[in-house]
Amino acid sequence: MSTYSRRTFIEQMGWGLGAAVTLPSLVSMTPERANVQDKQRLNIALCGLGRYANVLKGGLAASQYCRLAGIVTGTPAKAAEWQRAYGIPDKNSYTYQTFDQLSRNPDIDLVYITLPNGLHKEYVLRAAKAGKHVIVEKPMAFTEQDCREMIDACQKAGVQLAVGYRLHYDPHHIELKRLGQDKIFGQVRLMEASLGYRLEGISPDDWHLNKALAGGGPLMNLGVYCVQSGRYVLGEEPVAVTAQIGPVTMPALFKEVEENITWQLYFPSGAICTSSSTSNCNVDRFFASADEGYFELEPALSYGPFKGRTSRAAFNFPVVNQQAAQLDDIAQHILANKPLPVHISGEEGRKDMRVIEAIYRAAHTGRKITLA
Repeated sequence: MSTYSRRTFIEQMGWGLGAAVTLPSLVSMTPERANVQDKQRLNIALCGLGRYANVLKGGLAASQYCRLAGIVTGTPAKAAEWQRAYGIPDKNSYTYQTFDQLSRNPDIDLVYITLPNGLHKEYVLRAAKAGKHVIVEKPMAFTEQDCREMIDACQKAGVQLAVGYRLHYDPHHIELKRLGQDKIFGQVRLMEASLGYRLEGISPDDWHLNKALAGGGPLMNLGVYCVQSGRYVLGEEPVAVTAQIGPVTMPALFKEVEENITWQLYFPSGAICTSSSTSNCNVDRFFASADEGYFELEPALSYGPFKGRTSRAAFNFPVVNQQAAQLDDIAQHILANKPLPVHISGEEGRKDMRVIEAIYRAAHTGRKITLA
């Protein structure tokens, strides 16, 4: 795998698809877009205008069923910039203090939460109370119990809750699921799913290093992709977990959250998935060995473009805008008043958090944790 810095990793994660697909002008997110009637589009407010909100610009521009209709930010300069760029009226621009006033705004259908992990639960609950559908980024919350409370609040409010599982819309990952679940190469026996990048030049004040905001280190930030892929390639839930935490090579930065963590998921079929998530080196791969062959991706779990093959042939799938595909599928379900697909639901987020909690318990105790 080629060597790259944290900066190039973030650029790839944020904009790697931009050069591979032709996106409509960002002006297409303004109310003047005419190829799809307003009543056929879902009006979205972005809550948090950090790095991932900037990634979502491309997805919203390419979307046929969504439009950027509102923003929520604590930074007045950002609010002014986004309002000018995307024609957002003052009445659709909110602060975190005025967020709850969304309940009185029929021009907003859904809130997409891209805040630090520690704020996910609070703003999902507030969005549900305001009567708005919700997409929340990963990890869904800090604990499985938090996830249950978020799911219950949305159900009680009669709104739908999705988690930003964009990889379910990438053809490479759709193929991984087919190969594993349909046993195209026989029973999968061993998988590896790992993701990490070396943190260089990060401020000690960055929220990813703050346990109260991040919940953990690379397991929370990146490892959730590894947990997801192991689960959906097999179509099984793990029955046990072992894990090893460390080492710490940057003690000045990693005082509150882990720097490196490795774990093993044990599945009912006998398959094992070994994963590493790290802030110390660059890794982005998925590999599965089955009775009659293998299949792999590298890069695998970032935003692509992905490169994959099986023991028979190389993959030859188009590069897609994962965010646009995800947004359009969610919008079409909500506009048709249909339940969201299970694979992007809050319930899926709960299942991931159940496994992540077990990984931390196994790492800190040195014991094999059984998942009931």
